[in-house]
Amino acid sequence: MAILFSPLDQAPQGALTSLRTLLKRMEAPFAPGASVGIKLHWGERGNKSFLDPVYAREIAQWLSTKGFTPFVFDTSVLYSGGRRQGKDSLETAASHGYTPDFLGCPVLIADGLDGRDVIDIEAGYRHFKTAQVASLTRRADGFVIFSHFKGHLAAGFGGAIKNISMGFASRAQKQRMHADVKPILNRKKCTRCGVCVEVCPTGAAAIVEGEYPTYDAEVCIGCAQCIAQCPEMALRILWGSDNEAFQEKLIETAAAVWKVIGGKTVLINALIRISAECDCLPGKAEYIAQDLGFLAANHPVTLDAESVSRVGADVITRAHSYLPWQRQFSYADEIGFGG
Repeated sequence: MAILFSPLDQAPQGALTSLRTLLKRMEAPFAPGASVGIKLHWGERGNKSFLDPVYAREIAQWLSTKGFTPFVFDTSVLYSGGRRQGKDSLETAASHGYTPDFLGCPVLIADGLDGRDVIDIEAGYRHFKTAQVASLTRRADGFVIFSHFKGHLAAGFGGAIKNISMGFASRAQKQRMHADVKPILNRKKCTRCGVCVEVCPTGAAAIVEGEYPTYDAEVCIGCAQCIAQCPEMALRILWGSDNEAFQEKLIETAAAVWKVIGGKTVLINALIRISAECDCLPGKAEYIAQDLGFLAANHPVTLDAESVSRVGADVITRAHSYLPWQRQFSYADEIGFGG
């Protein structure tokens, strides 16, 4: 399948019409009766920029009419909030409208309610010789990777690559990818409000009354939630020895997963509600580009490169000027993961 683009329809419910038009042009490379997982992000508790579940329902109906058995899934996450534990994540999904009744298919946590339903797969790259991912990676007959294209505070942008990499990874693999991400405080901006302490899932952030917060690098798991939720923007990422390592680890994990699922997967990026940050953050989003429509392709690197091109590389750079997000594409080429 070549790159397919369905521009935003200007009629009422134009985005949904745009997605329907795209789906009509797409081929589904699945065997009759295949069980097909729709990988997506249903938004963190309190988030305002996540995609409406009507789009997931449309994809599920498209699969059903072709004789496949769809289900929707995500994995548990590192940080505190409404998606760390499987049970909580399903409750968050339901509160955002991602219910079996509305979608017409099951909603699953791919790594299990306890986060332990995982397997190790071959990677063979510089950072990772193996990658730990949800066991569903091997068990499902096929996948639709449905990604909300947007900015990201550590990756620069999030699309198909990140949806496969972080999205299929176990919590342990997520932590390995985040290992180089630590917070550094600008005391001139800090009001000592304590939000960073409240949101830290491991107790790495601490504050004594009247003092500035401190961060234990040994306890910190690099989830960057304190950085993202600081109301004064007093925290930024203190990278480890190499600020490109996170980008490379994203690519290596995605490439390892793609070795398993590549022949049984189609990918769609939603270029709507394009926010500066990911759907993991609570609160109102800052939108950095106009709605464009939907893109489809048969390789995640190809799809994300086209998405960046259409949104504008300058838009991503302005939102996250300190991040070497372009390294994702150059490193993908270096390890043979280009589209």
